[in-house]
Amino acid sequence: MRNVKKALTAALLASTVMVAPVFAAGTLTISSPQDPGNWDPIDTFLVNWASVATNIFDGLTYRGPDLELVPGLATGWDELDDGQRIRFTLREDVVFHNGEPFNAEAVRFTFERLLGEQGAAGPQQSNYVAISEVEVIDDYTVDFHLSEPDPVLLTKLAGYGAMIVPPQYIAEHGEEHFDNNPVGTGPFSFVSYSPREEIRLEAFADHWDGAPELDNVVYRFITEPSTAVAELQAGRVDIVIPPTIPVGMIPTIEAHEGISVVTVPSPTVQALRFNTQSGITADENVRKAIIYAIDRQAIIESILGGEAEPITSFQSPLAFGYDPDMELVPYDPDKAMALLAEAGIGAGATLQIDVRGNDSTFNEVAQAVSAYLSVVGINATIQPYETNVLINDIIPEGRTGEMFQQAWGGWTFDYDNTAYLMYHTGERWNPYDSDPELDALLNGQRSITDRAEREAMLQEIARYTADRALEVPLYNVNAIYGVSDRVENFEAAPDSRLRLTRVSVGE
Repeated sequence: MRNVKKALTAALLASTVMVAPVFAAGTLTISSPQDPGNWDPIDTFLVNWASVATNIFDGLTYRGPDLELVPGLATGWDELDDGQRIRFTLREDVVFHNGEPFNAEAVRFTFERLLGEQGAAGPQQSNYVAISEVEVIDDYTVDFHLSEPDPVLLTKLAGYGAMIVPPQYIAEHGEEHFDNNPVGTGPFSFVSYSPREEIRLEAFADHWDGAPELDNVVYRFITEPSTAVAELQAGRVDIVIPPTIPVGMIPTIEAHEGISVVTVPSPTVQALRFNTQSGITADENVRKAIIYAIDRQAIIESILGGEAEPITSFQSPLAFGYDPDMELVPYDPDKAMALLAEAGIGAGATLQIDVRGNDSTFNEVAQAVSAYLSVVGINATIQPYETNVLINDIIPEGRTGEMFQQAWGGWTFDYDNTAYLMYHTGERWNPYDSDPELDALLNGQRSITDRAEREAMLQEIARYTADRALEVPLYNVNAIYGVSDRVENFEAAPDSRLRLTRVSVGE
């Protein structure tokens, strides 16, 4: 079937007058499906922020597409006092884009800001609460004092809230200005930002890791997949980053000369999470019935074209803590109806599924889920929201329907960072549930230094949440990129965080 679609697509393209490519020398243009709306590292959790800001900012550590953790702004680190203190040795002769020097004071400022009142207003602070104090030893040495163990801290320092920011610049221009005019130490510096349209960067020749090969990078915010692919075909976009491209459009890209599809396994997982407080999904048996009612393998084959794998818990096989021995809940509509009957739910029961309106692939998935639920007597309506509204307003404030889409990048590749934020009482992504036993498991695994013992506890957490049916774990999807052949030295990142220092473009 895929070959037939490809042949038909090729024939259609051959009969169509194509727009001549528009290439800019030294400029790479990237299509991103979402404008984060704020470039301050402590104010975001979005993968599409990281895909841009990985080039503006640096952290003390860095993790590239190979998933190996290496020095960033810190050249090395040592664990002291039985792990209660970490000493970082910092790079010398590093400057921010505004000429301000990078030093130990910048590191202290960054984390005091993150862990203080400013950080409390954003979504990143809870990732770094193990840090009780950052002590300046000298201009290029800092000690992180920890109030509790955090086995994922060094990885967290490679992303999001831990990106090092310039104290003098923020003091001079203010927080609101920094939101839309970011300054970091990364390989590209900020030029301009047009909300919902684009952000422009230029090469920072004084970057500590060498000047980029590119002169400029333009990220265009294109929410509609067909528009992004059309721009790639026309030569006005060089790379389309995940999660833009629906599986159904892969043949369209493959059939077009001069562009190609690059896919890599990713940590990104999709689930339909449950409102456990109200509606029919407050009943655990109803939640379990819904999971039995959905044929996830059929959805993967028919809608996702095999570019995904079913998951047993809300994490990918790439995550530390994944249990390969956990069994998938099978598709069993008879079992589903029996559980519904046990819960006293008769035919005609209703529920609402909240989704990201611009996610065309998941909208198809939601339609399929609705059809499966109708078979067992549940009438599901689908409520689309603009993505930023759903994730910044509807979910955190607990105003969803009975089920809601949750996409998660799992960027630390450690189940802790997913599970803690999803299931611990009071966390942003857990507006409905409070389970003291689960809280104890989540807190307990963070204090364990033995890797095997901690992995076993993370696997126990996964089984516990599955037993309580806190979500429908759907699938782990590949990262799908569309790439122009003129892009050189491109390496697809599993988590969409492309570092563009060594990328170049041909004519």
